[in-house]
Amino acid sequence: MMKTYFKIILVLFAIVLINGCGILNLHTRNFNDATLIVPDSISKYLFFLASDSLKGRNTPSEGLDIAAEYIASNFKKFGLKPAGENYFQNFNLVITNLGSENHLKILKNGNINDFQIKQDFTPFEMTANAEVKAPLVFAGYGIKSKAHNYNDYQNIDVKGKIVLVLRHEPGEEDSTSIFDGKKSTEYSNVSQKVKIAIEEGAIGVLVVTDPLNHSNLTPRGFPWPSLSKTIPPDALPMTLNLNEPKVPVVQVGESVIELLFGSIDSLKNIQARIDSTLQPVSFEFSDIEVNLKTSTIVTEKATKNVAAYIEGADQELKNEVVVIGAHYDHVGYRRNSEPGTDSIYNGADDNASGTTGVLAIAKAFSELNTKPKRTVLFLAFAGEEKGLLGSKYYVNFPLFPIEKTVVMLNLDMIGRNNEDSLFVIGASHSPDLLRIVEEENKNINFTLVTSNEYFVGGSDHASFYRRDVPVLFFFTGEHQDYHKVTDHAEFINTKKLARVSRLAFRTAWRIANENKHYKLIK
Repeated sequence: MMKTYFKIILVLFAIVLINGCGILNLHTRNFNDATLIVPDSISKYLFFLASDSLKGRNTPSEGLDIAAEYIASNFKKFGLKPAGENYFQNFNLVITNLGSENHLKILKNGNINDFQIKQDFTPFEMTANAEVKAPLVFAGYGIKSKAHNYNDYQNIDVKGKIVLVLRHEPGEEDSTSIFDGKKSTEYSNVSQKVKIAIEEGAIGVLVVTDPLNHSNLTPRGFPWPSLSKTIPPDALPMTLNLNEPKVPVVQVGESVIELLFGSIDSLKNIQARIDSTLQPVSFEFSDIEVNLKTSTIVTEKATKNVAAYIEGADQELKNEVVVIGAHYDHVGYRRNSEPGTDSIYNGADDNASGTTGVLAIAKAFSELNTKPKRTVLFLAFAGEEKGLLGSKYYVNFPLFPIEKTVVMLNLDMIGRNNEDSLFVIGASHSPDLLRIVEEENKNINFTLVTSNEYFVGGSDHASFYRRDVPVLFFFTGEHQDYHKVTDHAEFINTKKLARVSRLAFRTAWRIANENKHYKLIK
């Protein structure tokens, strides 16, 4: 009897040791992922999504719609529940064209100075269909950031006024800059500057290229087809209708700078002072009034995300969601190509590979005898190539509450380059997730690169990160076929694709069965 007792103790001790080594966890695993995700069985997804018949899956297009139906049909075949309307989250894209009535007039010391579109000013894609007339305020770089202890709006009131801001950010060429050294942060984006200006009460925005670091002061704005003979007429900006406030926004050139500041050198001196002191040099121009009008013509086109889920088995944890996503769109095809030439951007790696990974993981989850404790949502996003539009729409109109979204795992370009290397972006922003990935990788044996070099804005994970959701972005790196017609399915390493999918699967399963929440460092 005593011998039997000690045998039981030894067996239990052995199980604890094995469990601690990550080989088997009886509470969370009862599967062999190597048999669930097999290269030969998942390559059919890749070759269909990257086929010529889908004509590059542009957003929006018939080819993209075919891809959406294909993804949805597989989700249904796996027995996953539809999220949204019959596996689709439908939304409209706003396509903006520049109208004919645009002007910039500056009243200085009683004299009206009338500027020419394209030569002196060019509207940005986010501009409003509106006319404003107001005093002008210089607001430095147009940045307000508590994290950097920096505020160009600190001692000025811009309510009901038009603001003039510099592009980029302080210390752009300084490796010790508080704005992440020489790397650009989100505050360098014109869209972010405009958002801050509107929040401060501005009714219009003029943008100038900062002259200290950039000699070309051409007012580029957006390259509108109507202002160019070389740009295709359909090369128009595409956005979402999120009912966000808009104001007229234009970039202005040297002629406007010289009128307002007296010379380019004068503005350089102001910029140098801001850069050296990191203190605002903002002020309202005296005897200046700006009359700005931008006109736009908008049309809407429908597209969709594809969404399916497995409901969690735990009565409490099923209300929390693990998102596994990838964008399924690419950039379409070349028009007016010579017959017989390759004109289709098949996007095999970008991102038929990631979409294949999501399908493989979804199928693997569906085949398990034990369901995860948390709900797992599988998402295929449209419009990533147009500016993360599908994921931006999702986080603004989520199918499951964002505050209940525990983690977002993003798969984008997971089938090329060195056999054993893998970027896992976002792990450096969440030590808990980094630990999980590293532990699960003991079964996959990748050399993991967990720096944040590619982190900011690169793919759909960024939309979730901005809503304070911890993220992991699985990525095998860029290559010579990136965004070229040569990104073909036959160049994908399907064994590597399957391995990345297995690691993402193991990570997702682990997270979906832990009663934990993960710290996010921003």
